[in-house]
Amino acid sequence: MPRLMLTDEFWPKLEKILLQEAIYNKRNLRMTVEGVLYRMRVGCPWRDLPEIFGCWNSIYKRFNAWSSTNKWSRVFKALIIDPDWEWEWEWEWEWEWEFIDGSYVKAHQHSAGAAGKKPQA
Repeated sequence: MPRLMLTDEFWPKLEKILLQEAIYNKRNLRMTVEGVLYRMRVGCPWRDLPEIFGCWNSIYKRFNAWSSTNKWSRVFKALIIDPDWEWEWEWEWEWEWEFIDGSYVKAHQHSAGAAGKKPQA
């Protein structure tokens, strides 16, 4: 069974915010949100979501609908405005810096520089 992110103490608080954003409270809303968070944390394809979260296609459709109507953005903004400083994660966060290596980023073939001998700077 995959590790879940939301504790029983935190879920009612998040559920209240979701309902304020007109996200319909279906019986499997919590597992849908858990599935989205799992997918974002692990980075797996939607089709590889564990079955415990429900049908991957349903979770993807809800995520896509909530994203296209900016509901996710408003939920995250609500969490930023009213943070729960007493709530603790079940594990410790390890903050990491991520950098993009220039050799990895693809550039257009004409972006190598100008054809002239004069410096372009």
